[in-house]
Amino acid sequence: MTLKEIIQTVSERIQNTATVKTVYGDPVTAEGKTIIPVAKVRYGFGGGGGWGSEGSAKNGDGDKGGEGSGGGGGGGVEVRAVGMIEITTGETRYISFENNRRIAKLVVLGMILSFLLVRRKLKNRK
Repeated sequence: MTLKEIIQTVSERIQNTATVKTVYGDPVTAEGKTIIPVAKVRYGFGGGGGWGSEGSAKNGDGDKGGEGSGGGGGGGVEVRAVGMIEITTGETRYISFENNRRIAKLVVLGMILSFLLVRRKLKNRK
């Protein structure tokens, strides 16, 4: 498989999965409300290839080898819930999860810093 074919295959697979349904999940209806989950989707991929001639490679016996080539590709995807859309008969609103995450991170960071400061004071007493 050539480098061009590898990149084309990977990009075709990404195109098939990068749909609106990936970002906005299936709606859920309960108690007169419709909830639509919202996610942030990030993709990344890469590929590479190479080849060598007779004089540039040696096999395990020390003899010069023939021509060789290789290639590969890979990718990854990250999907993270960022909020939801709530639809009722009277209104539609977006509810973000991002602020809650930031607050939780700050609380954890504060706890770690407090722990380190208390530990340092106890060491200094000895």
